[in-house]
Amino acid sequence: MSAHYYLTTPIYYVNDKPHIGHAYTTLACDALARFKRLDGYDVKFLTGTDEHGQKVETAAANAGVDPQSFTDSVSQNFRDLATAMNYSNDDFIRTTEERHKKACQEIWNKLLEKGHIYLGAYAGWYSVRDEAFFTETEVVDGKAPTGAPVEWVEEPSYFFDLSKWQEPLLKHYEENPDFVAPQARRNEVISFVKSGLRDLSVSRTSFKWGIPVPGDDAHIMYVWLDALTNYITAAGYPDTDSPEYKAFWPADLHMVGKDILRFHAVYWPAFLMAAGLPLPKRVYAHGWWTNEGQKISKSLGNVIDPLELVEKYGLDQVRYFLLREVPFGNDGDFSHQAMVNRMNSELANDFGNLSQRVLSMIAKNCGAALPVHGDFTEADRKLLDAAAGLLGELRTSYDAQAFHKALEQIWQVIGDANRYVDEMAPWALKKTDPDRMATVLYVLADVIRVLAVLMQPVVPESAAKMLDQLAVGEEGRSFAALGTRLVPGTPLPKPSGVFPRYVEPEEAGA
Repeated sequence: MSAHYYLTTPIYYVNDKPHIGHAYTTLACDALARFKRLDGYDVKFLTGTDEHGQKVETAAANAGVDPQSFTDSVSQNFRDLATAMNYSNDDFIRTTEERHKKACQEIWNKLLEKGHIYLGAYAGWYSVRDEAFFTETEVVDGKAPTGAPVEWVEEPSYFFDLSKWQEPLLKHYEENPDFVAPQARRNEVISFVKSGLRDLSVSRTSFKWGIPVPGDDAHIMYVWLDALTNYITAAGYPDTDSPEYKAFWPADLHMVGKDILRFHAVYWPAFLMAAGLPLPKRVYAHGWWTNEGQKISKSLGNVIDPLELVEKYGLDQVRYFLLREVPFGNDGDFSHQAMVNRMNSELANDFGNLSQRVLSMIAKNCGAALPVHGDFTEADRKLLDAAAGLLGELRTSYDAQAFHKALEQIWQVIGDANRYVDEMAPWALKKTDPDRMATVLYVLADVIRVLAVLMQPVVPESAAKMLDQLAVGEEGRSFAALGTRLVPGTPLPKPSGVFPRYVEPEEAGA
């Protein structure tokens, strides 16, 4: 039986259309999901949309439509993004689905039964944009720490006894040092919890767009309790005996942006502990993107549309850039120049050119078939071993969500292979020692095979084209097949470039 792996993106709020932040989070999960599948895991990769709350109710009213019709159309934009970016999610959840309503009401009843929810009245500062409550000390000049405006809210409310979970949470962080990552974010969470937790208002009466509180229709559930529950809804909750739930919960990874870490690393584990349910294994909070050095905002008009990037630069090129440009977890800056540099020097020159040169030489000098090799020299073995050693290194990097590091490790071997081509000079061996030329080209072809197999999670379409050109069948594309070798004598199709260089439009028209 294969091991299981369950990873989730946050569910995206449907008050607007998708931007680069949404694309980035889901892309990171997609690369990890693809990696795990290739490594033999039974993967469940979940994304979806968060469709309740005051913000949505207001946005729908402004658009002159009812909230359900509004969420139907905006949620579709996120599905379209998933298709356009070639994401491989296994499920797409919407919080307006019946299965989700059922799970939310069940977890509410559990918390109530166990005495962790009580009725009171809420009076305090609330930010509609963040769907979050803030204390007096957090509000400065009428604004939340995020810069969002706050309003004073007074209404009857059910409360969750969050204050009781301070010590259990701190104990959990201490016993599970990898529960929150990266380290800087873990420190933030611990310091927030140590500063003291106040009971959390978990229902609202001032608007209607949400899941009704069981047994008290005047209240709807606080949007974050509703939203966070999606992760167990999709795993089959409340049917905790279902094969799905048993296989996939607790989740292996919740991937989130750093702005929503508190909800995932403090409130969510507290809700689960209180309901007597297992906690996810890890919450990873990544950074934000700026645009050519400027903070991205609607008012500046510099929001980055991922679909426009794909149209301009190519899908796999955008996927590669986003995961390669910055250490995952840090903030990153998107710039046209940086994008073109990565495309031209790394994808086109280093990797694309390596494959194109080698396959063209094989087509020309080896009868368009994989060459028959002789004995391997020490230099041959060194390169073959470097490629063979990659998988172990990549497993460590992917498990740490260090995507940039995984790509650096692959590029080391691409660099080794390019140096090997120059040192061995197969074009010169053609005249002096054709058998040795055949061996060198075989070694290179086999190393390119390994590299292409390992690049599938990041650039799936381009890696598939490269493997097609090496006549590698479906069964040869999983990590289990990495230990095999290409079969000498196999006919190869005509080679063609996989990573074209980016040419500025004015140069192209010159």
